[in-house]
Amino acid sequence: MMYEQQHAVSAAAAVPGTQQAPTRLHHHQQYVMGSSNNKNYKAAGVEGSGSGSRRAGDPGERLEIVDLSGLSLDTLPSPSLNLGIICKLDLSNNNLQNIPESLTARLLNVMILDVHSNQLKALPNSIGCLSKLRVLNVAGNLIEYLPKTIENCKSLEELNANFNKLSKLPDTIGFELTNLKKLSVNSNKLMFLPRSLSHLTALKVLDVRLNCLRSLPEDLENLINLETLNVSQNFQYLESLPYSIGLLISVVELDVSYNKITSLPDSMGCMKKLQKLSVEGNPLVSPPMEIVELGLHAVKEYLSEKMNSGHQSASKKKSWIGKLVKYGTFNGSNNLNIGHREEREGFIMSDYRSIDGLASPRYTGMFSPRRLFSPRSYFSR
Repeated sequence: MMYEQQHAVSAAAAVPGTQQAPTRLHHHQQYVMGSSNNKNYKAAGVEGSGSGSRRAGDPGERLEIVDLSGLSLDTLPSPSLNLGIICKLDLSNNNLQNIPESLTARLLNVMILDVHSNQLKALPNSIGCLSKLRVLNVAGNLIEYLPKTIENCKSLEELNANFNKLSKLPDTIGFELTNLKKLSVNSNKLMFLPRSLSHLTALKVLDVRLNCLRSLPEDLENLINLETLNVSQNFQYLESLPYSIGLLISVVELDVSYNKITSLPDSMGCMKKLQKLSVEGNPLVSPPMEIVELGLHAVKEYLSEKMNSGHQSASKKKSWIGKLVKYGTFNGSNNLNIGHREEREGFIMSDYRSIDGLASPRYTGMFSPRRLFSPRSYFSR
């Protein structure tokens, strides 16, 4: 599974919440910045704008798109344009080494900020003032850390920080950016992901390839909406996957290629929505390559059979049976037909009193590992 490099934010991205279609201000139009470094910035009329100007916050105000990309800018002088009316600001493909704190703090209505392909070493702390920011693209810079204030961007849905020098992410980022749907931090120097990342319950895409990851967070089961996970090309660093990866009930594409993984967790045999699995470039022993070559269905059956046959320790099986049932990976009804009960509210079984009761003698036979993990129930087509 290969991703295309996504440096630029689409110019056609929808900007919800505007009362009129945003007028595009090109770099040669009304973003009057004076002159700096012997550069002259021309001012002209706004395309399609009516006579007179409106103050930001006025009813019926027009939110604007400002494009200053590809101008080889070294600095950003103070603009005369009211920054409060900008909904998208594109500063990509320049030579900027910093973004002024005062400028960022005044972008109160910006929803899309694109500064990819510059020479930025850090983001301004005032980025935390951008309460309406939904898309942030800082890819292709020299950024070594993200400011903690980024956690105040509560509306953020997409963060692209590919091709930087990040060695860590803010520890509590997962507790704060609860609307985040896409996180791309590939091609950095990350050794670990914060444990709070498992609390990003709205996350659909997580791309952490081409880093130095030693491990993944243990509690991945909370990522209930995750559809695409790419942890490939961490090479000699990533040697194993957490057992909870089998609880990622929405994952469709999983790429773990080119690592040092020798064994896939048996729980991956229960990833009922998984359609594409990439494991090449690993010294896999379990499943063996002859099974891998037969395709995804064979891999899932192998892992399920292995779980069934008792290769797991009894204590690990006991602790994970409850979680697998709780999160809907297993059904627990007599026919164990998962396909007919995919829609679960809260992932709590209504047929039985509690998950803790699964370990009682009353339910031991009904929920034995051999019955729960039977490939005849889960992988029949």
